[in-house]
Amino acid sequence: MNAPHPAALEREQLNRDMAPLNLSPLWEVLHALVPREPATPCLPAHWKYGEVRPFLMRAAEAITAEEAVRRVLILKNPGLGGQAAITQSLFAGLQLIMPGEVAPSHRHTQSALRFIVEGTGAHTAVDGERTSMKPGDFIITPSWTFHDHGSQAQGPVIWLDGLDIPMIRFFDAGFSENDVNKSQAVTRAEGSSMARYGHNMAPVQHDAPFGKTSPIFSYPYDRTREALERLERDAPIDEWDGVKLRYVNPLTGGAPMPTMATFMQKLPAGFEGKGSRQTDGAVYSVVEGEGVALIERNGQSWRFEFGPRDHFVIPSWHTARFSSKRGCVLFSFSDRPVHQALGIHKEERLS
Repeated sequence: MNAPHPAALEREQLNRDMAPLNLSPLWEVLHALVPREPATPCLPAHWKYGEVRPFLMRAAEAITAEEAVRRVLILKNPGLGGQAAITQSLFAGLQLIMPGEVAPSHRHTQSALRFIVEGTGAHTAVDGERTSMKPGDFIITPSWTFHDHGSQAQGPVIWLDGLDIPMIRFFDAGFSENDVNKSQAVTRAEGSSMARYGHNMAPVQHDAPFGKTSPIFSYPYDRTREALERLERDAPIDEWDGVKLRYVNPLTGGAPMPTMATFMQKLPAGFEGKGSRQTDGAVYSVVEGEGVALIERNGQSWRFEFGPRDHFVIPSWHTARFSSKRGCVLFSFSDRPVHQALGIHKEERLS
């Protein structure tokens, strides 16, 4: 057996001697720290609604919404070792509220979105204004605004929660506060924010009520669906995304939240999409219809045959191709605004 090279012995001794000073050599980890392309540990994952829903209903028997504060089942990425995260920067979960319940008012620095999956008759209140919740609606809880949820429904109401919890934790910038009241006082009529800012107009004497977050906190599905149908009929179909629109902050034209972008897309019947990949990992909620997502990365492949109310995640720099025989509608959200603000967002569309 050959003796270790003197230089190798010298390096080993160097490492041992400087370890007590919390020093280590960059040259041993440089390629891992600065890879040739994104090397996420996150894995594609698919949650079928028919398999998840029974556990939500069991949770309703095990704990009340008030006891839980938020009765949520976390969608955990299988590549993240049990972390409460769906990607390294995003949290996703399914929240349930039953008839007559209240999820008590609180606020936090984390931005949140609600995408309604099942049921009508519940509401979300944000900063003194309530909005009704209907399937397909996209609702925002801006950072540091008091919010609560209540239900006068006849049955369960379920929605997707999306938050930037892991991102805020990375910056060690998380704060929260419970409200003194279980439900906040309503000070503005429902639809006030939409009347002020939702018609390509804004009050002459106005400010940004939620800072960098959209002043509209409820985007109804019926308006979104109408736009998608009109574009499918009258505009060219994108070969990668079908018909895809992004939600916007009407005061800036940018994303509705500073850390999360949201999208809605319609794949026409018979759609066979081309592959693309982005640095922002995306979480999907199936609104209507059925389809297939083919995902590839470094020789591995995943095939998700999705249906209504299913959820799935496509991590950073994984190539995805969508197809749908009968057509479908997909909601999605990602951390794209942060990538764009830092100038690191990349996208590749394959021919």
